[in-house]
Amino acid sequence: MSYAYDKVYLNKARIALGRMLDFAVYNLKYELSEFFDMFIKSGVAKRFAQGEVALLAGMSGEELAYEVLEKLGINMLRIKPNYVSTSSEEYWTGWAVAFYQWQNDLSFADIVKHVPIQKITKLFSAYREVDIRQFCDKMDSMYQLSGS
Repeated sequence: MSYAYDKVYLNKARIALGRMLDFAVYNLKYELSEFFDMFIKSGVAKRFAQGEVALLAGMSGEELAYEVLEKLGINMLRIKPNYVSTSSEEYWTGWAVAFYQWQNDLSFADIVKHVPIQKITKLFSAYREVDIRQFCDKMDSMYQLSGS
């Protein structure tokens, strides 16, 4: 199996993506799907998925969020993060989708084209406390049902 990047960066990448989404929603006040679209349109998602170490291991979640905004030409006063917790739906969504992307070496754009980010978030209650491979199996079935 070919992974998106070296596994040594995976845990940090999952945390950073989870915190990015949590920060964007609860601190910057973006809707999750709106910010995830911005993540993709900014080019940051592509760089992240390709394993750019500066993003995976060199930036915190809030720094990733600001990178997205800067790449889109949105200047925003930097604020101190106030994370809801590592158990928010948004955090879990980023944490889980980062694993799925890494494992399958897919682009984030391709993932959400087949399984919208809102549908991934709806898996939170059923999959947050199970082995991540069960989430990946569910994502695979949803991805395949979408007509990939």
